[in-house]
Amino acid sequence: MLKKKIGDCKCLVLPLCLTSSALRSVPRRMYYTREGKGLFAKKSIKKGENIFTERPLVSAQFLWNTLYKYKACEYCLRALETAEQNARRLSGNPGLSLPHPELCKVRPELHQACPQCQVMYCCSECRQAAAEKYHRVLCLGPTEDNPDHPINKLKDAWRSIHYPPETSSIMLMAKMVAAVKQAKDKAHWQKLFSHFCSRTANEEEEIAHKLLGEQFKGQLALLHSLFTSALFDEHLSRWFVPEGFRSLFALVGTNGQGIGTSSLSQWVHACDALELPVQQREQLDSFIDQLYKDIDKETGDFLNCEGSGLFILQSTCNHSCIPNAEASFPDNNFLLHLSALCDISPGEEICISYLDCCQRDRSRHSRHKILRENYLFSCSCPKCVSQMEEQDVTSEEEEEAEAEGETEGDEMEDEMTDV
Repeated sequence: MLKKKIGDCKCLVLPLCLTSSALRSVPRRMYYTREGKGLFAKKSIKKGENIFTERPLVSAQFLWNTLYKYKACEYCLRALETAEQNARRLSGNPGLSLPHPELCKVRPELHQACPQCQVMYCCSECRQAAAEKYHRVLCLGPTEDNPDHPINKLKDAWRSIHYPPETSSIMLMAKMVAAVKQAKDKAHWQKLFSHFCSRTANEEEEIAHKLLGEQFKGQLALLHSLFTSALFDEHLSRWFVPEGFRSLFALVGTNGQGIGTSSLSQWVHACDALELPVQQREQLDSFIDQLYKDIDKETGDFLNCEGSGLFILQSTCNHSCIPNAEASFPDNNFLLHLSALCDISPGEEICISYLDCCQRDRSRHSRHKILRENYLFSCSCPKCVSQMEEQDVTSEEEEEAEAEGETEGDEMEDEMTDV
C-alpha cells in the first residue's frame, strides 16, 4: 500500500474501481469501455481531458489523521477547516492572517453534526446521505468517547498496529458491513463489493500479500475478534470467518484508493489563478512560499485530510510504470477525477500507476518488489519489458529505506506484539 502525491494532496494509491450512484457522476459522453479487468478508450482523448468522475461506494478518513485534528466531513471527506484555520494549525501560528480570504470555499455555516454522536458533516445533504447509507449502524450516540465500546476498541487496536503514514483504515471495512446491514437489497450491495479483487495470494506466481504474512498473524487474529464483536451480521457470515476476514482485509488493502483534501491547497490554487500586477503577484507568491516553509518546519509532510475509498470503475484500471492517466480530487471531497496524462487513441488501454513518482523512477527489480508485495503481480508494461535485461538490483533509495525500516521495525516490534 503506497503513498501518491496528487496535486498538493498526498494520498494512497492502490488499484481501484462503479455503482449505480457512481454512474450518475460519469460524463454522458462515454470515452471508455470496460473489457474484463481493464479500461479502454472508445474515442480519442486529449492530454489533460477528464475521462470520468466517480464517487466511491464507501470511504473513510484515516484514524490517526482524525485523532490529530484533521477535520473532514465524515461522509465526503471535504476539509472542514477554513484555509486560514488550516494554515494557522499547520504552521503553529495562531495569529496568522491569509490574504484574499474570500477565495476560501469552506462554508462553516453549512456544517452539521449528527444529533446523536456529534460527528461532523460539511452539509445537511452529506449528513442525510451517511444516515441513509451506513451511519445508523455505526453511530455510537452518547458512547462516542467511551473507550470500552466495541467499535472504539476496534479503532484503538487498528491505530496501535497501523502507524502513520497511514495507507488504509479498518473503518473502510466497517462501512462495507454497515452499508450491507442498512441496505434493503443486501444481495445488491454484496454483489457491488464482489467487483473488487480480494485475493490473499497469487498461487500461480507463489506471491502472498505482505500484510497477511506470518509476522502479522497475531494482529490479524485480534482485529478479526474485535471486528466480529463489533459488527457481526448473519447475512455476511462469510466475511467474519477467519479466511473471509483475510479476504476482506486484502480487498481493502489492494483496492483502497487514497483520498486527500485540503482547504489550504484549494486556496493556494485559487491564488495562483488570480490576475495581479507584477509586484502584488511577487508578494503573494513570496507569502505562500514562506507559509509552506513554516508548515514544513512545524508539521512536515502531513498537510491534508487523508482517507481512502473503494471506486468500482477506477479499480478496473490496470497498472503501468508509464501511465497515461492519473486520479486527482480537485473538488476537495471524495469525487475522483481521472484525467489523461497524454493523448490516448481509440482502443488504447487506459492505465494508471499503482506507484508514486519516486517509486516509478526506481529500478525494475525494486518496482516489481513493491508490486508483488502489495498487488500480487509482476508488471509487464513497455518500460518493464524494455528493462528485462537489466540486473536485478535494488535502487539506492530502497536500500536506504530498508535500512531505516529495520531500525524502526526493531523499535516498533514490541508495540505491535502488545496489541
